[in-house]
Amino acid sequence: MKTEDMVLVSIDDHVVEPPDMFTRHVPAKWAEQAPKVVTTDEGFQSWEFNGNRTGTLSLNAVVSWPAEEWGLDPAGYPEMRPGAYDIHERVRDMDRNGIFGSMCFPTFPGFSAGNLGRGRNELAYVMIQAYNDWHIDEWAAAYPGRFIPLALLPTWDTQLMVAEIRRISAKGCPAVSMPELPHIEGLPSYHNLDHWGPVFAALAETGTVMCLHIGQGFGALKQPSDAPIDNFIILATQVSTLAAQDLLWGPAMRDYPALKIAWSEAGIGWIPFYLSRCDRHYSNQKWLRRDFGGKLPSEVFREHSLACYVTDPVALKVRHDIGIDIIAWECDYPHSDSIWPDAPEQVMAEMVGAGASDEDIDKITWQNSCRFFNWDPFRGLPREQVTVGALRAKATDVDTAVRPRKEWAELYRQRHATAAG
Repeated sequence: MKTEDMVLVSIDDHVVEPPDMFTRHVPAKWAEQAPKVVTTDEGFQSWEFNGNRTGTLSLNAVVSWPAEEWGLDPAGYPEMRPGAYDIHERVRDMDRNGIFGSMCFPTFPGFSAGNLGRGRNELAYVMIQAYNDWHIDEWAAAYPGRFIPLALLPTWDTQLMVAEIRRISAKGCPAVSMPELPHIEGLPSYHNLDHWGPVFAALAETGTVMCLHIGQGFGALKQPSDAPIDNFIILATQVSTLAAQDLLWGPAMRDYPALKIAWSEAGIGWIPFYLSRCDRHYSNQKWLRRDFGGKLPSEVFREHSLACYVTDPVALKVRHDIGIDIIAWECDYPHSDSIWPDAPEQVMAEMVGAGASDEDIDKITWQNSCRFFNWDPFRGLPREQVTVGALRAKATDVDTAVRPRKEWAELYRQRHATAAG
């Protein structure tokens, strides 16, 4: 397969929510209490909600910045590449990168809606619903067929979660973002069926995928106080093993056969060792009498899972040990791990290095994701219109220059001055 003939669906990207996103979706009764973007005394932009302020770390929007300017300092909208928050510019950047479909995880709300749900009350629920309506009805709907919608849940209330799963499923949203390790947030663990059982059942019944993005569960690792940020970036993917343990050896995967779980940005290298260890333990420690329905734990894991990676050249060499039908690729735009604008070249280089066949490439780059999320990427279009080459042909004018943050800010000022004048 030639690079230009690939079809790319990224199952993990991110949206930096635009400042006006709540204005059209919050009922008038709650409008004054909705999250809003404010400028701090230091000149930074932050989201303010329910007495808390949350800024956007620059690592969340570094695409097109020089690497020496990456860091944990706050980033304002003027400094970002517009594709981080503007849907029209995002699609142009996707075209330039040869990516046809994308799923976008939240930034300000948090991967499990932690920044919206702190109060765990009616206000929090209203704002989560408003976020979901914006994401489904505006962000994803602006370009039908280009985005796989992703919703958030009020994780503190079982009945509200079930209701929201059914509501967003009826709107055509096939996925929700949930905590890797809910007990880190003071919620019941995934072993607790009183809290999570009806949720698992609703997810299974509607075919809604439970997406576990790395990051929320990092608090499970007791780190030294002087540990560098490298620890977080490198070890975050390993927390997925802890989440897998709770879901595979707890009741979720064993009692809900139709439940689907996506391991978002978790990488795939941990999976072969983990599954080998699980099968050895199950076969050896028979006195524990865990019931996997006559199957090995590894078989049950694969029946429920989609394993998502950005770049993993070593693990791709053992893709059939992992399970060729459960591996999916992701771009991670606009984060520091993202691959833009040359994702197709990097993806193909890793596939060639791993000796992947054309069939394997198609499975990993789009077929597995689209099947798992029950999402048709073509929607009547012939394949030749959604390939890397076809998309890039429409985006030859997209600027790919790397610019310092201050230059992006100046371009932002010029654009807004022109629009105002």
